[in-house]
Amino acid sequence: MQNIKHFRPTKAIINLDAIKHNVNQLKEYLNPGVQIMAVVKANAYGHGDIEVAAAAIEAGATVLAVATPEEALHLREAYRDIDILILGYVPVSFAPLAAVENITLTVFSTDWVEQVNTLTFKHPLKVHIKVDTGMGRIGVTNLEDLQNLYHEIVLSEKLLVDGIFTHFATADEEDETYFLHQVTKFEEFLRSLPKRPRLVHAANTATMLVKDQTLQYDAVRFGISMYGLAPSAYVKTKLPFPLQPAFSLETELIEVKEVQAGQSIGYGAAFTASEPSFIGTIPIGYADGLIRKYSGQHVLIDGVRVPIIGRICMDQCMLLLPIAYNIGKKVTLIGKQEDEEITIDEWAKKGDTINYEVPCIITSRVPRIYYKK
Repeated sequence: MQNIKHFRPTKAIINLDAIKHNVNQLKEYLNPGVQIMAVVKANAYGHGDIEVAAAAIEAGATVLAVATPEEALHLREAYRDIDILILGYVPVSFAPLAAVENITLTVFSTDWVEQVNTLTFKHPLKVHIKVDTGMGRIGVTNLEDLQNLYHEIVLSEKLLVDGIFTHFATADEEDETYFLHQVTKFEEFLRSLPKRPRLVHAANTATMLVKDQTLQYDAVRFGISMYGLAPSAYVKTKLPFPLQPAFSLETELIEVKEVQAGQSIGYGAAFTASEPSFIGTIPIGYADGLIRKYSGQHVLIDGVRVPIIGRICMDQCMLLLPIAYNIGKKVTLIGKQEDEEITIDEWAKKGDTINYEVPCIITSRVPRIYYKK
């Protein structure tokens, strides 16, 4: 039986040339010798990890950064040689497999190291020490614990200290008070070590783009702006080079009908026509990541903005049309049509969230279609 995919017209278009452009621009901006870690966790922020990783590597990224063991193993199947770093917590049980697959793990606990030392390894396991300088998530919080952890790893025949890193909580904000507090603390941590690890990294996207270039250290973690999005409105005004968005979302009209004044549309009769109107239906809903809070957001048809009306359904939603468009008419939810554009930032504002979240929550039911010249 033939395997045919993508019957439904709803799809996300991923421009891999934009990914390469953004990595290339960063590469030219960085200090000589600084490595680029392409952050492709959460399925590359909803863009597709395997394909985005390929574009990033081709443009010069030398490390792939993820959040979970499963993400790391998925990438390792496709890329046997590139370094992969898991930024988050990893269960002790995964450590032997990580060593076999040459996957670098994040550590921040002597208890974790002691448990790992009881396991059998065929190869040394590379680790990066995470220090918490003020983010308040995972990480060593004081010099004594850092030194104890460092010595515990050095004494182990199974572990190799390959790096050390931290994460900044306010790098995307104009006020640098807390940011500089974290920088000072990280420098204290570094000075306390008997030997500096091979890779020191602290710069998230905002740090590398708008902060002191000395904070690039040995590597930077290129996240949200690899996908063409600024980390915040403040950073957007300070970008050292232009970004190209990689994500578009589109579908088609599947129904158009005329309703009369007083007729209601959708669940809860949340929209009632005040005059004779044309209503269009598109096949995308909250099961695709188009959450109900997006009701009222505009989409594009023929370069014209039209609003989503009523309550967004699980699989469909309705539009208030200016005219009776034909069935099959292209509808752009994110991206450009003619001289008009609807950005991920606009959707984020409507959803009272950040641009990171918008592509991440577009579910796997929406196929990713990859484009490159």
